[in-house]
Amino acid sequence: MKSVFVSLLASGAYAFPWVADVPGVESPWSRFANNRRLEARQQSSGGSCPFNANHKPANPITSQYPYNSAKNGISGKGKGGFQVPAKGDTAHQFVAPGPNDIRGPCPGLNAAANHNFLAHDGITTFNELVDAQQNVYNVGYDLATLLAALGLTLTDGDIVTEKLSIGCDATSRTSFSPALTGFEADSSLTRNDYFTHNGDDYSFNGTLFGMMDKTCGSNFDIKGLSLYRKQRYDQSQAENPNFYFGPLSVLLYRAASFLYELMPSGTNGYKPDLATISTFFGAKKNDDGTWGYTAEKIPDDWTNRVSPYTNNDVTTQILEMYLLNPVLFGGNTADGKFDTIDFGAIKDGKISAGISATDTSCLLYQLATQSVPSSLNGLITPTVKALAFIATKLSPSFKNLGCPLPLT
Repeated sequence: MKSVFVSLLASGAYAFPWVADVPGVESPWSRFANNRRLEARQQSSGGSCPFNANHKPANPITSQYPYNSAKNGISGKGKGGFQVPAKGDTAHQFVAPGPNDIRGPCPGLNAAANHNFLAHDGITTFNELVDAQQNVYNVGYDLATLLAALGLTLTDGDIVTEKLSIGCDATSRTSFSPALTGFEADSSLTRNDYFTHNGDDYSFNGTLFGMMDKTCGSNFDIKGLSLYRKQRYDQSQAENPNFYFGPLSVLLYRAASFLYELMPSGTNGYKPDLATISTFFGAKKNDDGTWGYTAEKIPDDWTNRVSPYTNNDVTTQILEMYLLNPVLFGGNTADGKFDTIDFGAIKDGKISAGISATDTSCLLYQLATQSVPSSLNGLITPTVKALAFIATKLSPSFKNLGCPLPLT
C-alpha cells in the first residue's frame, strides 16, 4: 500500500511545484514546497486558530421544534418549507461567535454554528453535519452524508472520532494524521487563495463579495455565479503563481449553487437577492460602498426550500454552471506554464458537455474514495479505514448509480 501511495504521489509531485512532499518522495523543488506549506500553516493556524476548552455539542432538536426530525446522523423527513429557526426556539437563536470560536469559508456552516445547529465553537462531528444540513437547509440525506464524508476524509477530519473543524487548521485536535490532511481550494467566491495570504483561505474578503455582487447584479442566480466563478478563476490564475484548480475544485460549483438553491427564503419567493445572500455571508455594506464583515446568520423569518436538495440536483447544477463558462482543471507550473490534469470524468482538463449527471455524481464519489491531486498534499489518498468508513456511509446509494466502489 505504501509503495503504491508513494508512486502515485511522485507522479503528481513532479508536475506541480506547490504540492507538499512526504517522506520518501524527492524532487528538485520538494523541500521548497514543503517549507511553503509548513510556513503558511504555522502563520495561519499555529498561534491563531481559536481553541475553546469548554466544547459543547450542537443544541439538539426537540419534539416541540423537530424541524426535519434528522438526528444522530440518520435520515430526516425530507420535507421543507418551514421556518428556521422556529418561532420560540430559543436554543437556536443567533449567537455571535466569540474569540474562541472557529469559523470558516462556508457561510452556510458558519450560520448553522452561529445558530447552534452545529457546535458553536466550530469543532463539529459527522452526525452534526448530516443533521444540520437536513434540519436547516433541507439538504437531501444522500447529499448531506456525502458532504459530511468529504469533510472528514478530505479536510482535517478524524474518522475515528468523526470530528472536524469548519474553519482554520485544527488538525491537532481533530485529525488522526495531520501531515496528510487539509484541503484548500483556490478561486473561492469570497475567500483568498491559501498561498497568497499566508494560509488564510477562510476569512471573509469584502472586496471579493463586492465583485460577486457587481457581476451578479445583486441577483445570485446560476448565470451570474457561473460568470463570477470564471472571473475568480482568471484572477486567481493570474495573481497566484501556485494556482491550482484540481478535481476537488468541482466542489466550488457545488458551493456556488447553494446561493440560489439553499439560501433563498420562501417568504421572499425563493429569490437569491442581495439582502438574503449578504445576511448568510455576514456581508455588511459600509458607508463608502465597500463591504465589511459581521457574523453570518439565518435571515429573519426565513423558510427553507420545500423539496430536498439531492445528489442528483447538485450534480445537475455543477454541470450546468461549469458548462456556461468552462475552465481548465490543472495548475501553474514552475516553468510558468499551465498543465492540465485528468481524473475520472475530467479529461484533458475539461468536463465534457456530453457527461451525464450520473457520471458527475460518480465523480463526487471518486473525490472521497480515490487518490485525488491536492494543492497541499500532492495526492490525497484515503486510508483503508477511511474507505471502510465511506463504504459504510455512502456506498449503498452510489452503488445504485453504477459507480465503481473502492476495495476495502
